[in-house]
Amino acid sequence: HPFWSLLKARAVRARDVLEASSPVDQEAAVRGGTHAFKQDDRNASILIGVRNGVTLDFSLVPRRLAKVSVLDAGFVLGDGVWEGIRLHKSKLLFWDEHVARLYQGAKALAMSIDLTKDELKTMVEETCVANGMESGVHIRLIVSRGEKLTPYQAPKATLGMPTIVIIPERKAVTEDVKTNGIKLITSFVRRARPDTQDPMINSLSKHQCIAACIQAEQARVNEALMLDPQGFVATCNSTNFFMVCGGQLIAPTTEYQLHGITRQNMLDLAERCGIQTKERNFSVTEVYSASECFVTGTFAGAIPVVEVDGREIGGGKRGEVTKRLQDEYSKLCDVHAGGQGGGVVEK
Repeated sequence: HPFWSLLKARAVRARDVLEASSPVDQEAAVRGGTHAFKQDDRNASILIGVRNGVTLDFSLVPRRLAKVSVLDAGFVLGDGVWEGIRLHKSKLLFWDEHVARLYQGAKALAMSIDLTKDELKTMVEETCVANGMESGVHIRLIVSRGEKLTPYQAPKATLGMPTIVIIPERKAVTEDVKTNGIKLITSFVRRARPDTQDPMINSLSKHQCIAACIQAEQARVNEALMLDPQGFVATCNSTNFFMVCGGQLIAPTTEYQLHGITRQNMLDLAERCGIQTKERNFSVTEVYSASECFVTGTFAGAIPVVEVDGREIGGGKRGEVTKRLQDEYSKLCDVHAGGQGGGVVEK
């Protein structure tokens, strides 16, 4: 039949597509930003953990073959929650805090995770062990509502239980960005009120942050500073924001930002170091005159900010408070990794 002959003539094997595709310079794609990392060729062949919410089977699948249904709620609706977690010296850093936030967000979305926190942790550990990973690893843990009967937002149109995907990558932060810092612009995209899209939920639906990120990319800077509905500084599109004024570490209030785990660790560390801290509202006018600014996140810890909206911050160099907190946070991670329990055990 002519139709089938046409299909056959145009058909290609999946292997041919993979072999013909040119490699992507992943390192260049995020160079100089908050997620700048040293490319590791081993990431191309990692095993990704996938729990099918319909069959409840958990499989370790090569990266190029890993997939979820095109009817998965995470794909068709952005319906789900996620966490970024570091594996350091065979320990899932701050696991209890991350998993508590994950389950809190899922409950707020009326999404039942059918596993205990320990069972979910076992899946993450098994994925890391299968990849021979011990340290310098960043894990994206994704939990979507699951496969849909049809592309419809109602939770009742979901088949089975949540889909779980565990993506571990060997990603070492580049020292250059931790020393030389990043540049920000203030985005016109405002953070939503809690009754619109609660920022406490680490949702798969990231359009608001992506819109701000696009603006930053088009302005050729690394990240966007986002304001709350009143015009006060709230957060950045993928990190939490801090400034130092008069020797005091100042952070925006938590009403319009994700309650960052690294953010809280920095506040606690500052207090232990005798650095006075304050969480309050402030405008970009104060930011421009700050002696130091930095951002925090699970992947990189703390990264200095050397420019905001074209205004140089701290002489365009990393400040003393930022450097001290970077060092203290590194020590904290080592201490946490050396604690009892929670390490990845060879199985």
